[in-house]
Amino acid sequence: MIKGGKWIPYLLRKLALFIASVLALSIVVFAISRLSPGDPLVSYYGDRTEKMTPAERAQTMERLGLNAPMHVQYVRWLTGALRGEFGISYKYKQDVLQVISARIGNTLLLGVPGFILTFALALLLGLVCAWREDGWLDRILSRLGTVLSCVPEFWLSLVLILCFSVLWRLLPSSGAYTIGLENDLGDRLRHLILPMSVMIISHLWYYAYMIRNKLLEEIRADYVLLAKSKGLSRGKILFRHCLRGILPSCISLMAISVPHILGGTYIIETVFSYPGIGTLSYESARWKDYNMLMVLCMLTGIVVILANILAQIVNERIDPRIRAAENVEQTEAEQK
Repeated sequence: MIKGGKWIPYLLRKLALFIASVLALSIVVFAISRLSPGDPLVSYYGDRTEKMTPAERAQTMERLGLNAPMHVQYVRWLTGALRGEFGISYKYKQDVLQVISARIGNTLLLGVPGFILTFALALLLGLVCAWREDGWLDRILSRLGTVLSCVPEFWLSLVLILCFSVLWRLLPSSGAYTIGLENDLGDRLRHLILPMSVMIISHLWYYAYMIRNKLLEEIRADYVLLAKSKGLSRGKILFRHCLRGILPSCISLMAISVPHILGGTYIIETVFSYPGIGTLSYESARWKDYNMLMVLCMLTGIVVILANILAQIVNERIDPRIRAAENVEQTEAEQK
């Protein structure tokens, strides 16, 4: 464990790592967005851009600050970002944060429950398959899960829309709610069923299979043989001992899965025309909405970086092997 005054240097190292990662991400995203093909004025003025004279175009670029060298533009953006000023959206003609705040709730409503359900079901499925290793249930679930995990998310989304919305007319095919019913919980839940189903189905077996294999590795450990010799059943060993042993691996897996599931959520939002951050990211990239694209990429990147740092911190606290390695490194550093 980290003692007393050692907490401060430890947290400072993590903070420095976080700041350096976010800064590097901002530079990469800024450069790629500026160097990619397209005309940002089309986002701001639409078809009127084609009728602009060269003088009008140069004046507009000057007003939007897009004619300066790239490093100057980046310094301006970074200075404004540090003050909490991220500019206006070229497409929506509103403050970037105002546009995002109107949609981020929809993404959280889809992403957070979907993330929790994916891992809860993956843990349950992994436990069942490990418990019935090589049994008929394990074999059926493994084959079915492998097939479903190979199906592209956009294709599965279109199939579900065709079946449940077009042919059977049971569920809505797009949007977050019916117009005029934004406060109706039942209507919102109906709009969530298809996109959340695709989100869970697409990722479930991938993580369930990893949990299953971790559990099977743990079952073959020496301490399990001792537990079996004491007369404990496979189920008790699995639930009481093995599950606790793979907890650090599950936490790391959840952290690593954040960009995977988040990217899938963005694809699903686009296919279902779900008004969230994913759809907004697609639109900002398509229309070269620089200010919006920067904030969305930074927001996504910060979530991923924080998830990985927090998972590392938690693992260091609950895994004795990581703590032992950390203590050895600290002892060697002090001796030097």
